[in-house]
Amino acid sequence: MKVIGLYIFTAMLFCSLAAKAQSEQKEMSVKQEDLVDLITAYTHRHQNKPIDSNKRKHKVAVSLVPAAGYTLQTGFAGLLNGNAAFQANDSANTSTINASFTYTVRNQIIAPIVTNIWTKNNKYNISGDWRYIKFPSYTYGIGGYTSLENGYLIDYSAIRIHETIMRHVTNNMYVGVGYGIDYFWGVKELNPPTGIITDFQKYGLKSTEFASGITLNFLYDSRKNSINPEGGSFANIIYRPNLAVFGNEATWRSLVLDLRKFIPLSKNAENVLALWSYEWFTVSGTPPYLMLPNTGNDPYSNTGRGYIQGRYRGANMAYIEGEYRFSLSRNGLIGGVIFANAESFTELKSNKFETIAPGWGGGIRVKLNKYSSTNIAVDYGFGLGGSQGLFVNLGEVF
Repeated sequence: MKVIGLYIFTAMLFCSLAAKAQSEQKEMSVKQEDLVDLITAYTHRHQNKPIDSNKRKHKVAVSLVPAAGYTLQTGFAGLLNGNAAFQANDSANTSTINASFTYTVRNQIIAPIVTNIWTKNNKYNISGDWRYIKFPSYTYGIGGYTSLENGYLIDYSAIRIHETIMRHVTNNMYVGVGYGIDYFWGVKELNPPTGIITDFQKYGLKSTEFASGITLNFLYDSRKNSINPEGGSFANIIYRPNLAVFGNEATWRSLVLDLRKFIPLSKNAENVLALWSYEWFTVSGTPPYLMLPNTGNDPYSNTGRGYIQGRYRGANMAYIEGEYRFSLSRNGLIGGVIFANAESFTELKSNKFETIAPGWGGGIRVKLNKYSSTNIAVDYGFGLGGSQGLFVNLGEVF
């Protein structure tokens, strides 16, 4: 989830200990450190026996961060964010489980569990996206000509259950099937503009929205660690026919293309160029309004840094992003990024791409867990029309 704010505890801990920890690095081959090492070093500073921080004690690497923050869509919020990383065996890719719970001053609840599991020797890949949302939030209309002043609140609750299983066929390629169900209830406009018919009303405002359908999936994944890839490629193609036989009011079909490339620019992978393309098309029919492609509605809610979630919406979405990731400390504790992105959505009347909304910015990375390469990512992004803000993630944005 995108969170605008700071992990205050992390920042204070780093400021007090980072200088001391880095001054102790005297070896030519610098030992990698994370926040766990710093906490251990600080709590055991009076003991004579040194702590072997490079010895991995557990096969499952768990990262857990409580935080308080602020987002454009949530206001002030408290959250608990965690992930777990493990391998079925030495030849398997790193499996990940990401979960969080957020409660905000606007009485919003966001509770996702996103899984990416690899079985032994990468024979099967099992992925899931389960979440509950109670989410009064802003909508701005359809297309790229909307402005921040067009925004007004809508309220709804939702449950999403998506599950996919894919089997290895050859050379990092997988094919499989899945099922997705999305249910929205209590949908209502809270403070729509007076004297006009909103795009939501034009599109078809209903108190409940429902979508159910199988998915046909193709996956290519040569990354070894999806939390923080140091190289490799990723391609995920999802075709979802939402047929009337599965309970939909009318048939509609969607297609998602998620393409990523990671290019190491140094031998030790401290500098990486990351590229991302995310296309989301309505192939036929009319999806529910809340299931239209929109900013920040990818599985990890990370598209469109520089803009509030839901800022742009349309029947079709085209998105590209590039990010340069680099190290700022020899021990791997601190890093940085610079990024730029661009998104476009089709218009309600013409169904054509007519505008482009760019975003750009930079940020810092603090190593939370060196075994899973999990970073706390703190970015500041800018967009058109004065849109800007901080965006915080546990793990890389993509």
